This record gives sequence, structure tokens and C-alpha cells, in this order.
Amino acid sequence: MTHEKGASDMTVCLTLLSATAWNPTRSRVFGDESLGERDLREARAVVATLPPHSLIVRTPSPGCARIAETVGLDSTPEPALRDLDYGTWRGRTVDEIATADPHGFSAWLTDPAAAPHGGETVRGLCHRSAHWLAGVPRDGARTLAIVEPALARALLVHALSAPVKAFWRLEVAALSPISLTTGSDGWHVRFTSVIPPDGPSSRPETLSSAARRAGSVFGPDGSPQRQPAHVTPWPHQPLGTGSARPRGAPGTVMTG
Repeated sequence: MTHEKGASDMTVCLTLLSATAWNPTRSRVFGDESLGERDLREARAVVATLPPHSLIVRTPSPGCARIAETVGLDSTPEPALRDLDYGTWRGRTVDEIATADPHGFSAWLTDPAAAPHGGETVRGLCHRSAHWLAGVPRDGARTLAIVEPALARALLVHALSAPVKAFWRLEVAALSPISLTTGSDGWHVRFTSVIPPDGPSSRPETLSSAARRAGSVFGPDGSPQRQPAHVTPWPHQPLGTGSARPRGAPGTVMTG
């Protein structure tokens, strides 16, 4: 007797956990993976709220390895989830690069195919992460991926079928679980907020979170657009979970 696969057998259940957030200040260091004690406390609090996962993978970086070790997760480093290669910019601040090579820095922020640092292009990163996502087991089992923020952005670009230029407009919060699941109509994306044990973080609201609350979708240039008439807000759930779903769009975005 042959086993006919049901809907649950063809489902991908992936949870992303970004180790850090891209801090757009001029003092930010490219490739900086440093974590403070507050970050580790938040990691413990967040992981405690997650359901068990059959497979746990991570970016092969010191920061992601430290988070997995701190929260007691047996994770496997995944080469395909390596951080963006910043080339000659690694270890240098945003201010240094913007001053020394303003044209190259501007090109990098606007052209996904640009690589003024001699490393990997944003387009290349998005292609690499999409290829990995296509290989995640579709057996209904839960997979947790602890990644650097660039990887989280790239995976969201693919899941939301957004233009590659949207990469820089997706501001992923640190240690806030993002659930990606497949459905008959494509990828469903849910953003979850977890209050750390020592109270709400003082981190400012990001562009993407403000856009999601406004029910935004992406425009042709990758920028979030105000909710149009064809977007139907879903009702709020008991714990403040809400969503906005563009009809006919390949991805569903939910926040909670």
C-alpha cells in the first residue's frame, strides 16, 4: 500500500530568530556580531515561548553559536545560511565607509547587484537563501533557524515575493520570532513580539513594524505602500494578534 501525502506532509514550518538587529547608526560596524547580557536574557525568554523544533540550524557565526549555546539548543551550523560577505568593509564602521567611499556606499544601498566592498551582492544573498529555503523539509516538522539579520531579510524577500530592493526596507527586530509556513496560496509570514523579562526594550519601532501596522504592501521600487482598498484587515485575536492580507498576493503577513 502506498502512502498518499496529505496537506500536513507538504507543509514547511520554519521559525526565524535574528540574533541581532541591523542598527543603521553611523557607528555600526559591518560584520559586528557582539552580544550583550541583555541580548542573552532576551534570547532565553524568547526561546522559552517557542514550541519544540525537530531541526535547529544556525548561521555559522560566533553570535548565533553563542545564542544557541546560551539557551541550551543543539544546533547545526548551516553553510548556506552564512552571513553576507561584507568584503573589505568587514570590521569598519558605516561612518568610515560613507566617508571614504560615498558613491560605493550609496550604490550598495540602492543596487542589489552592487558589490563595492568586493564581497557578496544583496541579490546573490537573496538567491542563496531562497535556494536553501526551497530545500527545507516539507513534512510538517518544525525547523528553527537562528540567523544574522541579513539572512532574515533575504528569506523574507523570497517568502513575500517582494522585489530584491525591499531587502533594505525590511528592518528585522532582534530576537523576535518570525514564522514562515506554506499554504495552498503561498507563504504565510507571522511576526511575533515577546516582552523581555526586564521589561519592554527601548529599541525604537522599525520601519517595517510601522508599515505592517498600517497594513502596507510593497510597491514596484520595494518601498512599503499605504494599505490600498483591496487589502482586507483581519480581526484582532485575543492576544493582540492581527494581520493584513493583500488578496491574490503570494504571501500573507501577520503580526502579533
